[in-house]
Amino acid sequence: MLDFMNEFEDFEDKVALVTGGGRGIGAAVAVRLAAGGAQVVLTYERDAERARSVTDRIEALGRKALAIRADSADTDAVTGAVDEAVAAFGRLDILVNNAAVFHVAPIEDLGPAEVDRTLAVNVRAPYTAARAAARHMTGGGRIISVGSNIAERTAFPGFTLYALSKTALIGMTKGLARELGPRGITANLVSPGPTDTDMNPADGPNADMIRSFTALGRYAEPEEIAATVAHLAGAGGRYITGATIHVDGGFTV
Repeated sequence: MLDFMNEFEDFEDKVALVTGGGRGIGAAVAVRLAAGGAQVVLTYERDAERARSVTDRIEALGRKALAIRADSADTDAVTGAVDEAVAAFGRLDILVNNAAVFHVAPIEDLGPAEVDRTLAVNVRAPYTAARAAARHMTGGGRIISVGSNIAERTAFPGFTLYALSKTALIGMTKGLARELGPRGITANLVSPGPTDTDMNPADGPNADMIRSFTALGRYAEPEEIAATVAHLAGAGGRYITGATIHVDGGFTV
């Protein structure tokens, strides 16, 4: 695990909501923001124990944390998580849309159920969360979504549905940036490449082939993705909006 403890942005008095913050990239983002001073709310779908381990790490940093069980496919649950975050901490400054599902299979094997679930979690939930969060960002704010480099380089068969869902976030981010910019709210998209998580482990059966597509020849660690999210959420990201930032080790070059 990388140590960025001396490089944190200043998020003192800020409140952040990270969807899917109980593991992987989401957990790394939650801890990174907390280390910079933010109070952090995270959502998780099933694993309460893992979510609790993240909140424990945040509280060990001297920050407040709240874990909310919410299925991102449920619109009411997504909106409720935003409202609960504001009720708990009195404000919301940073939204990180991280929760996602990942179906990889030939197009003939992915039917309406998989399509509906993927679009609900990967597209509708970020839109719903952004819509709900914007109402509370009266003094400006940051909306950062986590996409995928697969949206721009679909290097393998079987990724059609996932690529479709992540490509939608590019358009959503540009639209949010234009619409919310006059209110001091920025919207950006971070597109990771292969990252060592449960979803795509660096020691997985296809890992050697996947890392060969990167210019750097390795997987990212979740903390490297979190560092870019934190930059966009902090003072250094004030004049960045509508952008897609690739953190993929050169996968898309």
